[in-house]
Parts: sequence; C-alpha cells; structure tokens
Amino acid sequence: MTVVFLASALLIGGLLAVQASVNLQLNKAVGTAYGASTLQLAISAALLALVTGIAGGWGALGSVGEVIAHDPWKLLGGIASPIYITSAILLFPRLGALASVGLFVTGQMFASIVLDVGGLLGVQQRSLGPGTILGAVAVLAGIVVVIRGQGGRVQSSTASRSAWIVLGLVAGAVLPVQGAVNAALRVEFDDPMATGMWSFLVATATIAVVLIVLLLAGRTPRPQVAPLRAVPWWGWLGGVAAAVYVTVTFTVIPHIGAATTIALTVTGQQLASAAIDHRGWFQLPAKPVTMVRLGGLVALIAGCALVQLA
Repeated sequence: MTVVFLASALLIGGLLAVQASVNLQLNKAVGTAYGASTLQLAISAALLALVTGIAGGWGALGSVGEVIAHDPWKLLGGIASPIYITSAILLFPRLGALASVGLFVTGQMFASIVLDVGGLLGVQQRSLGPGTILGAVAVLAGIVVVIRGQGGRVQSSTASRSAWIVLGLVAGAVLPVQGAVNAALRVEFDDPMATGMWSFLVATATIAVVLIVLLLAGRTPRPQVAPLRAVPWWGWLGGVAAAVYVTVTFTVIPHIGAATTIALTVTGQQLASAAIDHRGWFQLPAKPVTMVRLGGLVALIAGCALVQLA
C-alpha cells in the first residue's frame, strides 16, 4: 500500500505543473489573474461537491460547528489554493515553467521540513538528520542555478525579479501547510471528498472576496466572459487537476509524512515543468533546457531524494 501512496505523490506533482500551465489560458480569456483563479477554484469546488454528493458524504459537514468551536484553524486550509494558483498565473509568463516550479519546490521543501521536524499541525514529528540537511542544501543550490540559468530570458528589473522570486517561495510554502491542515480536517470529517470540497469552498470564497475588493479599488480589470468560448478544451482541466492534487495530498501525508510527500510531488513537478518549458506545451513560449538549467534540475531532484531517504 505504501508503494501506491508514493506513486500517487509523484504523479500528482506532474499534474500540479500541468494545472499551473493550463490556467494561463483562463487568465488570457478572463483578462485578470484573480478572475481566472476564482473561476478555476469554483470549478474544483463544484466538481468535488458533485462527487461528495454521489458518495453520500454531505453528512460530514455536520461536524463543522464542532470544529469551529475547538480547532477553527482546521477549516482554513483552502486559503492556500488561491495563493498558489494566482501566483502561478503571474509567474509562469515572467520566469518560465521550470524556474517558477523550482521556486515552488524550494518553498514546499523547506516548509515540509519545518512541519516534520516541529511536528506541527498534526504532522508526525521526525528528526532532522544529516540527509535532510544535505537535501535541503541541494534543493537551495538547484533553484539558484535554475534561476541564474534563465539569463536574459527574464524581462524585469532586479527588484521586480526579486519580488517575483519571493512570491514563488511563499506560494510553494503554503502547499504543505495546506496538506497538513486538510489532513487534520479529514480526521474530523472522516470523509476525504467532503474535506476536499470544504477546502475548495473556502478557497473560492477567499479569492472571490479578493477579486471584489480589487474591482472596487480599480486595481484589476473587470473579468470577461465572452472570450471563454475560445479556450481550448485542455484549458479547463486546471480545476480537475487542483481537486485531484489537494485530495490526494492530504490523503497520503498521514501515511508517508509531509517531507516524503513533498519530495515526490516536487520531483514530478520538476520533470513535468521541464518538459513543458522545453517543448513549449500548452501555448507557452519554449525555453530550452540548457545544460546549466539541467544541472539545477538534477540538484533539485537529488535534494528531494535525500530528504525522502533521510
């Protein structure tokens, strides 16, 4: 059974990279990253609500009142989804798939190590061994090489580029936190589909409020609906990918740990994002994987493996 959990973590990592790429099509059509994120998250919530209803899991929501009374933080895991999705939409055109996902990976790895070592948010505590430390250093070195390997391909000032890099790190860090919080909520709900549905309902409500505030403040364009007719079929898969990723993540973390889950997930992310970058799939500009960037990718994957085996 452990093999199934390990394989699942690897596969959903690739799915996460695909999700971030195809969501750019919604962004182009809607005309605002916040509107595109709201639409994608609403699709995920609707899909999981349907599956939950078919599986007869709606009754699990009866535990919400009790959770609010004792551990309200367990209900807030969904807030991470709009942070990650919106960040990916903003970063991919600016840094490329490989560099963006590399930043997500770095944030994920360090956050997962903190969760594991500290035994935070219900995650089983694990010791910080030399393998974990060496793996973390390798991940950090790898992302530095990948970012520097972009060279002149990134058209932005140094200050602006630094801000995008920080955003990528934060967006990656919230994912393992979300997985741990949702894993704790699943214990309360005792239903994985209901847990995923609740997570995306919170996510949709969060980004919808942000969108409304930005619209009222005149800080984002009004979302467009008509151009959605021209979105290719695969441009709508982001919602499905997000729903699968979140549900599988909080399912496997209690069995193999946060660090191992993220190690495998980010390996899948890196491999998929390298292919997307190199080939220019999903109508993204092709960014050939040079030997320098390939070296950074290898360091990232090696670091993830060290964390997993530690």
